[in-house]
Amino acid sequence: MNIWVDADACPAVIKEILFRAAERTAVPLTLVANHAIRVPPSRHIRTLQVTQGFDVADNEIVQRLSAGDLVITADIPLAAEVIEKGGHALNPRGELYSAETIRSLLNMRDFMDTMRGSGVDTGGPPPLSQGDRQNFAKHLDKLLANRDMGTGQ
Repeated sequence: MNIWVDADACPAVIKEILFRAAERTAVPLTLVANHAIRVPPSRHIRTLQVTQGFDVADNEIVQRLSAGDLVITADIPLAAEVIEKGGHALNPRGELYSAETIRSLLNMRDFMDTMRGSGVDTGGPPPLSQGDRQNFAKHLDKLLANRDMGTGQ
């Protein structure tokens, strides 16, 4: 298993959780972004800087992804592609995307995009809470433990 991070919008506190997990488990962690990202020195952590452009980082992640890999992203279309390729997708708020839920999430995303396009202020997501951080860490630990048991679930 490799962990790929859609790093352009990933909160710093989530990156810190990922850095500690990569060191603890020796799972390769790659942060993909269109700008330079600072990471701690580690043989398990690396960055991949891509060119500027719409979905360039997302496309790079999908291209490099193998079945069973984990992608950290809040981008629902990217999560859908990850699931389609047999990977796991985890939102920085701790929501594990699944084949059962991704279609409805895509529909809701498209609906909200249409609302914003028609001038409706839909607001943004609330700040990342302590509960969100704990939920993320719990799901990450579970995925990593299952990897150790060979289930990858």
